[in-house]
Amino acid sequence: MIRYERYKLDNGLTLLLHCDRETPMVTVNTLYGVGSRDENPERTGMAHLLEHLMFGGTKRYPDYDSVVQTMGGESNAYTNNDYTNYYVTVPAGYVEQAIDLEMDRMVNGLDWSEERLAVQKKVVTEEYNQRYMNQPYGDMWLLLRPLSFKRSPYRWCTIGADIRHVAEATLEEVRGFCKRWYRPENAIMAVAGNIDCERVRDLISNYAIGSAAWHGQDLQISKCSAGRRNYEREPEQTEERRMEVRREVPSDALYMAYGMCGRTEGDFVVCDVISDLLSNGKSSRLYRTLVVERRLFSEVNAYVTGDRGEGLFVVSGKMNEGVALEEGEAAVRQELTLLGGAAVDEAELEKVVSKYESTFEYSQYKASDRAAALCCYEWMGHLDWVNNEPELYHRVTTEDVRRVAAGLFRPERCNVLWMRCVSAQGE
Repeated sequence: MIRYERYKLDNGLTLLLHCDRETPMVTVNTLYGVGSRDENPERTGMAHLLEHLMFGGTKRYPDYDSVVQTMGGESNAYTNNDYTNYYVTVPAGYVEQAIDLEMDRMVNGLDWSEERLAVQKKVVTEEYNQRYMNQPYGDMWLLLRPLSFKRSPYRWCTIGADIRHVAEATLEEVRGFCKRWYRPENAIMAVAGNIDCERVRDLISNYAIGSAAWHGQDLQISKCSAGRRNYEREPEQTEERRMEVRREVPSDALYMAYGMCGRTEGDFVVCDVISDLLSNGKSSRLYRTLVVERRLFSEVNAYVTGDRGEGLFVVSGKMNEGVALEEGEAAVRQELTLLGGAAVDEAELEKVVSKYESTFEYSQYKASDRAAALCCYEWMGHLDWVNNEPELYHRVTTEDVRRVAAGLFRPERCNVLWMRCVSAQGE
């Protein structure tokens, strides 16, 4: 059980506090309600670029990382389609300095310069080349997202739809993006660890008073915690889509993506359970049948993207040598059809749900994990799930699994990507 205090400060910042006397550390976790889906389709990659720039420093703290290091702490961040998350973890004695560091860049803003922007554009471009273009199967999402989404802002990756968007971004554009989204009323901050909650609340409230000018500016946005803006929804898919590419990869790979509901919508929990039934562990259906018994795949996975808006249910696998992609795809479709044709065994379902519950509990073992979870669940509008989400999984029935699988895995909802090994084609 995570015990927490929740406050809404005068400048709109949502503050969550969690005291854990068993740890000598403190984490300040800050979530901004902006991700790649908030970008202009003609200028993508801005949320991720800004994440990099946030470590460039402010006028008070020109080198963010060096300040964290002098405190004996660590910091990092990540951007996804929905939001951007930052954390700094320090020994408890430095909690005031960590809060000062984090609030300074939120309230006072960055020390902008053309030179800093040029450096980070180069860093992001190198990341694009290393992670997406120079890694086996690395550009899979660059292909699968636009194949699966035609209208939704989930159709591009956080790195951007085209790396030239980042390369061509101006300082004015990036500053405008920051001004629009990096505001206290679009942020959630959680402080977790060995803290005095009242003292921490007062420290941050003083910043809230000092930053009152932020509140009520002409530029208005939806509140971060609501997680709802006027995003274009993806139309119902009515026919299968396919793509085949050839890459220098170790073996042929199969990717099958089905459009599904968002993280807090409809049958998300049931879809997540289905993904675990299919591929979570060596006793799962796809591993047991397609890897061990039929030896079609060297590895096979099923997972949900978990996006706030519409998501994807993805089945992927690497083919064993000599096995055709056609055979592998047919075998996967057969397994998915079986799942939608009859209810699963009660014991099989119970095993999967119990395993999920154990993973959930372990994921909140450290105070830093709890801080991140508090921010995420608050952003989703379901803060109570930080403690009771496993209850939702225990409510899933075998009939729910059959019903959702039958509707989800329809052929006309499928987006298929074949990534063929170039050497296998004799090229």
